[in-house]
Amino acid sequence: MPYEWMTPPPGDDAPSAELHLWPYRSLPRKGMAVFLGITLGLIAMPLLAVVGSPVLWGLLPFLAIAIFGVWWAIERSYSDGSVLEELRLWPDRVALTRHNPRSPRQDWEANPYWVDIRLHPKGGPVEEYLTLKGNGREVELGAFLVAEERKALHADLSDRLRALTSRP
Repeated sequence: MPYEWMTPPPGDDAPSAELHLWPYRSLPRKGMAVFLGITLGLIAMPLLAVVGSPVLWGLLPFLAIAIFGVWWAIERSYSDGSVLEELRLWPDRVALTRHNPRSPRQDWEANPYWVDIRLHPKGGPVEEYLTLKGNGREVELGAFLVAEERKALHADLSDRLRALTSRP
């Protein structure tokens, strides 16, 4: 699952629990290199017919542009997928930080006693839309996760928040 509960190191202001969420990667970097190599080979295969003729030099720039375009699109996808959401739970506060690839970091904090975890089955931008509401704002959590993962996260987070707020 593309989320993980971390055990923070002990300290004076260390959170009780910390959750990291990130988008799933279906194509690792090594797979990207293999894909680009195969694509280059398949695109270059028709060029074998024109090796040694001036036509080759006319076609090579288009081959280079096509390979560069595929590489750029995959790199852009990797950059867009570098989103990281960090949810930290303390007895007196809940903090969510979202690190975006090309925009400023977004922060949200609320008192755990007043945080409402909502799972919207319909009506959100994605199925089983998960939000946290508190401190006058409603923020999304894990919109890049699949519906089953958001359901599991909702149950897990509800249990952890309930345990956190029921401490004496």
